[in-house]
Amino acid sequence: MKNTLNIIVLIFAVLTVISVVLQQKGSGLSGVFGGSDVSYMSKRGAEKFLVFFTVFSAVVMCIAATLILFV
Repeated sequence: MKNTLNIIVLIFAVLTVISVVLQQKGSGLSGVFGGSDVSYMSKRGAEKFLVFFTVFSAVVMCIAATLILFV
């Protein structure tokens, strides 16, 4: 059981990293210092799916990691 949970955590950690990297728009550090003048736009289509998938995979990863503590 513990090995299965470890594999689940590993898979969802990789999926979370991939989905976060796919969301990057190339702004770099310029947005941190105020160099970006992009106004807020609602997410649609693939962007909305990526945000949902990122949150979902992070939640599953955290639940599986917590279950490892109790098994």
